Amino acid sequence: MARPPPNKFITGEDGSRREFFGETLGQIARGIAEHAEKRVVPVKYTRPPGAIDEISFLATCTRCDACIDVCPVDAIVRVPRSGGLAVGTPILRLEIQPCIACADIPCAQACQPLALVTPPELWKGYRLARLVLDPDRCITFDGTECGVCVTVCPIGEEAIVLDDGGHPVLKAEGCVGCGECVKVCVTKPSSLKLIREDR
Repeated sequence: MARPPPNKFITGEDGSRREFFGETLGQIARGIAEHAEKRVVPVKYTRPPGAIDEISFLATCTRCDACIDVCPVDAIVRVPRSGGLAVGTPILRLEIQPCIACADIPCAQACQPLALVTPPELWKGYRLARLVLDPDRCITFDGTECGVCVTVCPIGEEAIVLDDGGHPVLKAEGCVGCGECVKVCVTKPSSLKLIREDR
């Protein structure tokens, strides 16, 4: 009886076996890292600009407050005592005090331990959070003129504009998720919402 042809995947021809094990081990390692992060940091925080991944951040941040001290609008606060391993580390509470997207990102520049690292292109392509618009809340979709969200945006037309009908149009590629527009929105609750970005 003739033997079936060898299975390339099982025998490793063309490197497929090595690729399979490499990919599988990579998935296992990512799963372990995600599981460890959930156990170590059960609460997801929005970190100041330039924050490295959460586990490394907790190991690197010395709780020196240098980033807090240089923030011109006091947007950076400490995690309270109830924060477990994250206690004393810097976070943003964008719904309370938005980040104003300082051009030179002084908080990252002030971080000597390098838990915050100034992004290579500063704000270009960097996001603190993802912004979404609820058109059912936004008064411009009922015919009322507004546009305060556009007026306060520190990034400008690269992040948000009004279309010909006077409705806000979000530009994900330019928006940094600073929270300024969320805070000033005239609807309560705000027509704009920030969703935390995972690093």
